Amino acid sequence: MKYPKSFYQSLVTELNSIASYWKNNSVDQEQGGFLGQRDHFNNIVSNANKGIILNTRLLWSFSTLQQHNPDFNLKEIAERSFQYLKNYFQDKEHGGLFWELSAEGKPVQPKKQIYAQAFGIYSLVEYYKISHDEKAKDWAISLFHLIEKHALDEVENGYIEAFEKDWSPLTDVRLSEKDMNAEKTMNTHLHILEAYTSLLEIYPDEILKKALENLIDLFLGQFLNKDYNFELFFDKKWNLISNEISFGHDIEAAWLLIEAAKALNEKALLEITQDTAVQIADRFLALGYKKGEGVFNELNRSNNHLDTDRHWWPQVEAMVGLHYAYQLTKHEKYKNAVLDIWEYTQHHLIDRKNGEWYFRVNEENIPYENEDKLSMWKAPYHNSRALTILLKDNS
Repeated sequence: MKYPKSFYQSLVTELNSIASYWKNNSVDQEQGGFLGQRDHFNNIVSNANKGIILNTRLLWSFSTLQQHNPDFNLKEIAERSFQYLKNYFQDKEHGGLFWELSAEGKPVQPKKQIYAQAFGIYSLVEYYKISHDEKAKDWAISLFHLIEKHALDEVENGYIEAFEKDWSPLTDVRLSEKDMNAEKTMNTHLHILEAYTSLLEIYPDEILKKALENLIDLFLGQFLNKDYNFELFFDKKWNLISNEISFGHDIEAAWLLIEAAKALNEKALLEITQDTAVQIADRFLALGYKKGEGVFNELNRSNNHLDTDRHWWPQVEAMVGLHYAYQLTKHEKYKNAVLDIWEYTQHHLIDRKNGEWYFRVNEENIPYENEDKLSMWKAPYHNSRALTILLKDNS
């Protein structure tokens, strides 16, 4: 049950390009750590702030790529990434990770976004695997306990979105300007799920297991609707306050839930997540994907408006989610969609001139030139993860 040899060869070629681009274009030679921004044309934006999401995703990606292929020689740059997180993003007074630093490394947004703490765990676990540094493991565990202490809503369940620097309540908890000011979001819960799944590999703790089980229950019982889409934004008491479907998040959650159930080693739960993932994949193929034209961004169910921009990351998350459905069912429609989306991605989203991938293209496949190649939200995590997963399944 393999894909064509040419498919795997193209994944290897592109993964080499990804590793090379980020190794050679992300380091801040002047002010330490990593650059905060490169524009669409790959020009450095001077004095750009440095975001925690980019920096944790760099650590995760360098560490994962090093495990996948030691010939990438990324151990040294992963060590640089770990040290910068430790020395600049770590809040040594209150614990946790700052949201944003100046170009010089001074906190400018010291808030505690739970999404970011989760990415701290996710990246530190991968770094521990290549470094065997117990300090990285201990730090990941401490972030887990901080999330459970401050963000877990023990009355209504679920995790509160964000806090002030000292973990006191925060009025504006939005992850980004395009997000709703909602106290509980599918996106943040999804990345806590992946972080806890990862941490369980190196820290088989009962409290962690129960937390991960609870997260799976929340996804299947609270976020997933009867149509097999995930609802996105809720208030503290779980009243739904949004009406959008995010196709990338739907298909990403499908396979991450399976991995969470595998980590817990619970057969019944694994069967439920696998069945659910196939239903999500079918819904995704019906609404979020068009043959030869890639993966759409979002659907607003209030006015039935389809956002037809093709962002880079839903393409590769779709490849992984549909690959899982193909493994489970052996149905060719999933395999064909994986190959088709990859063909589309290679032709329209990979920048052959300036390197890396476009952030997004419009319906005519024209890139948005106001988007970045490297920034707070533009990192190698989605594409490097997808390609390594698909290649590992061929090994």
